[in-house]
Amino acid sequence: MRFIFLLIGIMLVFVIGFLVSNDRKQINYKRILIMLAVQIFLVYFMMHTSIGLIVITKVGVFFEKLMKIADSGIQFVFGGMLNEGEFSFFLGVLLPLVFISVLIGILNYIKVLPVIIKYLGLMLSKITGMGKLESYFAISTAALGQPEVFLTIMKQIPLLSPKRLYTICTSAMSAISMAMVGSYMTMLEPKFVVTAVVLNIFSALIVANIINPYDLDDDEDLVQIEKKDRVPFFQMVGESVMDGFKIVIIVAAMLLGFISLMELINVIFLGVFQVSFQTVIGYVFAPIAFLMGVPWAEAVQAGGIMATKLITNEFVAMLNFGEISNQFSDKTIAIVSVYLVSFANFGTVGIVAGSIKSISEKQGSYVAKFSMKLLLGATLASVISGTIMGIFM
Repeated sequence: MRFIFLLIGIMLVFVIGFLVSNDRKQINYKRILIMLAVQIFLVYFMMHTSIGLIVITKVGVFFEKLMKIADSGIQFVFGGMLNEGEFSFFLGVLLPLVFISVLIGILNYIKVLPVIIKYLGLMLSKITGMGKLESYFAISTAALGQPEVFLTIMKQIPLLSPKRLYTICTSAMSAISMAMVGSYMTMLEPKFVVTAVVLNIFSALIVANIINPYDLDDDEDLVQIEKKDRVPFFQMVGESVMDGFKIVIIVAAMLLGFISLMELINVIFLGVFQVSFQTVIGYVFAPIAFLMGVPWAEAVQAGGIMATKLITNEFVAMLNFGEISNQFSDKTIAIVSVYLVSFANFGTVGIVAGSIKSISEKQGSYVAKFSMKLLLGATLASVISGTIMGIFM
């Protein structure tokens, strides 16, 4: 039964992707099947082998310790603001991003992260058959996040074909940055966050191969990585601190606006229709949730969470999910958790288009034209990741 849901879920993605595909005759089915097989193997390894479980547990413990270390700085600056036993989302979930951003900056500075990204990208290229640039970008966006990751290929962006541009933008929306992982782990089980990070790299490339298939000549596959001038160490630390703090403020502002807007819409729907807005959009997404493997009795609520993420952002959806997750089965929790771990939402489309436009006016305008197809592709990638997670629960 589990593999039936896998086939149905993947077929759902394929049919939708096929209908909007740019070139159906170019779809490389072998490449897609290889990536699906790799995903299944990796999830089995991580969730059902002693080594895999140890690795996931260690990663979770590592980020838990990082969050505790970050809390020392937070307590020094903001200590005493909360009553004992109280919790603040801003202090406990968002502000640790500043410290993690500094760590990523240091790993970049000492050339550890670039080396890891380079060789993982080369290995991914061998597995997927995709271009080296696409593979490099898929790995680097999972480490650096966006919009920063676009700066690493500034010289390439103005020269990219529309097809290659679509692929890297899909990767950017489907992945999450390592700076976000610790924050997500405070709201979701760490093992699902780690699994989603790995799955999304392949899911984005699978969807890109359906919606946006192409092959490259050797002379098209040059990778030119933009190198910044090396700044003094403590200047880099200061810049990383400010970059992390900017992310915190932006996320906090978006949460404030979106949560308030959702509450307003709920009040209107309850007053006029006597039903909440989440319930309405839950019915829309319920069939998708069911085809991913969510039991039908839980599909409406799960669908509401999935739709909330698409309309607002993953933080809003995770907060709502945390309030009702005790009503779900373990399988539903696993599927929805993995689905939520990505940047696939309307707001991110604007961030991606704006980031590209700041580098190349022409390419940014093109991204804006295919923005809805980009959002569709990133959402379908999340559906693939959640569906594969479901067969192992």
